[in-house]
Order: sequence, then structure tokens, then C-alpha cells
Amino acid sequence: MGDSTDAWVGSAYLFVQSTSGNMLLPSLYGNPERKSQVFKAFKLALADSTGSFNGVDMLKVHCSDPDLIVQLKFCNQVNCRKFLQSYREGTLHTSLQRHLKVSLATPTPVSVQMELKTGAGKLDSMLLEEERCVECISQEKPNHLRDEEITKLEESLRNLSCQESNSGIMSSAIPSPSGSTVDSAVQSPSLDSSLPPSSVKSLSSLPQGDTFLFQGQQFANRRITLNDHQKFAKLVSKKWKQVGRSLQAGCRALRDPFIDNLAMEYEREGLYEQAYQMLRRFIDSEGKRATIQRLVVALEENGLISLAEELLGVHPNETAV
Repeated sequence: MGDSTDAWVGSAYLFVQSTSGNMLLPSLYGNPERKSQVFKAFKLALADSTGSFNGVDMLKVHCSDPDLIVQLKFCNQVNCRKFLQSYREGTLHTSLQRHLKVSLATPTPVSVQMELKTGAGKLDSMLLEEERCVECISQEKPNHLRDEEITKLEESLRNLSCQESNSGIMSSAIPSPSGSTVDSAVQSPSLDSSLPPSSVKSLSSLPQGDTFLFQGQQFANRRITLNDHQKFAKLVSKKWKQVGRSLQAGCRALRDPFIDNLAMEYEREGLYEQAYQMLRRFIDSEGKRATIQRLVVALEENGLISLAEELLGVHPNETAV
């Protein structure tokens, strides 16, 4: 009973110091206009480390020049171990630097150095002894509830994500004026009924090879080009998330919570950049397997037939009947 996973709880302190010129994280966090940006970068990086926004909780942020000290709370061993693995392998370090660069809109990467500590001392020297690290963290019980400021920052970040998601759903349901290429891509589910049944069956059931079938025609199963990439980002509009989740099945790099993190990370840059970065992640991680067929399958699954036609150079009046 005492060893129940539900009863397990632990805490640790993450010390983060910027090594980029005169950029001081405590000063940035203390700036009301920058606080939410710094918090966002830390929250996204921590979510990356465990694969969930709820994997590790931020209880309090202390400003102690030159360090920003984040008190972390873990509610189960699984997420604690995931965090330790991410920290040990440098994934958390890389993720935080990337998120800080984007959130703070800096022209160059934000370099940081980290230390992980508990009351038992520095954990960096014992990272290869995972059981020992977990034990140290479990002995460091949280000494207070989450700060009210942290709660407000987290709620603000979640609301921003929800608003972006909801606006995408609402917009796709509102009829758009004809003549706009982007709008026709979003409204393309209505095109399904005008195509023969054989044209709209899932391409994922077709054999892989040098060619594939789409609307009764054969196409070379080439790699996604830069032109494809740019067209996709321009025309997919608010449905980029759905397409990303369709690509997720065969691409570990797009697994949750990457897509939601990406939406928040590039929220200020807009839909084009969000869609562009999602497809870039797919291309970078899949290499030669990032083919036009896989993208067309994902587009078809989400009713974006006109966008698939655009990428393949097909026009509706030229398709087989």
C-alpha cells in the first residue's frame, strides 16, 4: 500500500543560468513584459521532457542572480524517470534553449547551463545512478503549494492554446468566399462528394513503391520538395494540426505533446510558420521516408483534396471520372 504509485511524490530544484552575453534570466523573469515568455519556454521544455504538460509541475520560480531556480514537483516515478532521462541525455537542455530563443524572439540561440539539486546535494554527479536520483527526489517533499503567480501564468498559457484550437475548429465550419485558394483548401471536405468512391479511398492501403495512385492516376512517390513545403504551409491554414496528427502514426517525432507545443511556440508567427515548422519536423526526422505519398494520405484523411491536387499538379477537371 505504501509503495502505491499514486502516493509517490518528490521534488527537486532546477538551477538555470544563461551564458549568452549580458542576458540574465532572473532579470528577464522579473520584467512583467517578459515573465510570461520565459515561463512559456520553461513549461514547454518540461512538457517535452516527460511527454505531457502534467508530467512535472512548477511550484515556484526563485530569482537569484545569476540563476533562475525552478522548484519542480513530481507526482509519480514514471514521469520522474522520463525527466531524469531527458536531463541526463541533454534533451531538456537543448529543448529549453530552443524554446527560449523562440519565446524571447532573439536573433541568436540562448545558451544556458543547468544544475539539478535536492536537499541531498547535486544530482548531476549521480545521473547514471537513476535509482539513487529517484530516491533523492522522493525524499525531497514539496514544502508548499504552487505559487499563485505560477497558477496564473499556467492558466494564461493554457487559455492561449485553447483559443487557438477553438478558432481553428470554428473557422473551418464557417463558409468562406469562393475564389480564395486558402479558403478552398480549408473547405475542401465538400469536394469529397463530387469525386468517385474509388478516388477517395485511403491511400494508406496502397502498396508502397516508386509510384502511387491518386484519383485513378499514377504519380511518382518522390520526396517532399521545398516547393511542396511552402505550398503546404501557405494553403493548409488552420487544419495543419489535423494533418500533423495523421502523419503522427508513422513518425515518432510528431508524437504528443509536440504539435500542441508547436502551436504555442509559434503562436505569434501565425499559421504559416506553425504549419511550416510541423512539416519541417516531419521531413527532418523521416529523411527519405518523407514522401509526397505520405503527405497526400494525410491530406486526404482530413478532406484536403484540393491541397493534395495542388501539390500533385492535378486540376479537378482533369481527374479521371
